[in-house]
Amino acid sequence: MDIEDAVGHIGIKGELNIYTAAALRQLLLDALNAGSQVEIDLSEVNEMDSAGLQLLVAARREAARQGKPLRFSGGSRAVLDLLDLCALSTILDEPSSV
Repeated sequence: MDIEDAVGHIGIKGELNIYTAAALRQLLLDALNAGSQVEIDLSEVNEMDSAGLQLLVAARREAARQGKPLRFSGGSRAVLDLLDLCALSTILDEPSSV
């Protein structure tokens, strides 16, 4: 997993799975705590499992709890396939609201 982190923007490259979720969880929490809004770019995720999906849903809930916008962008084929399988494909289209 490779992560690009800029102010308010996190780009995830590689795997978003059970092996990388713990490290990414803390990064997402830090980004939410530090900024007024966060965008997570999923365009370069080449593998995603249910742990990765759980992390995205938890990030969405935490952003809503904090009243901060969170946006997912650029879903790769791996991301889109899993979201479709779980009937959650709209998660990319729906920014969390404040």
